[in-house]
Amino acid sequence: MKMSNVLFAALLTVSACASSSGGSKPSETPATSSKSLYERLGGKDAITAVVGSFVTRLAADARINARFANSDIPHLKQMLVEQICSATGGPEKYTGKDMKTTHAGMNITEDEFNALVEDLKGALDEFKVGADEQKQLLGALGGMKGDIVGQ
Repeated sequence: MKMSNVLFAALLTVSACASSSGGSKPSETPATSSKSLYERLGGKDAITAVVGSFVTRLAADARINARFANSDIPHLKQMLVEQICSATGGPEKYTGKDMKTTHAGMNITEDEFNALVEDLKGALDEFKVGADEQKQLLGALGGMKGDIVGQ
């Protein structure tokens, strides 16, 4: 299994959980809560930009970049965009594997997981993604940690 699946699956975790969180949060305004997360993130173009930055950050991050040494980066970016768009309410479809299956045998450490989350947060900050949207995306990742770390 390619190591790029670590990133691929981690973002699937983030986006799939975020789209299933349901309901308005107390901190959301009525206009914000009526839009899908996909729309609040800025749609496919904005998601594509964040994914590009995220993958660049991963490549520069000595804590985890070896996990992606043999990855097909253009394909990886394309799949990440597809995942996030689909799972946040966009029109794109994702047909990948579940987290446990994807990470089986990879022995992802907690430190690697945390490094990936930090790199994602950095990309979200770079593009000034709102606090509520970041909370949905990043909070969801923690919920699936058990299916990723140590598998």
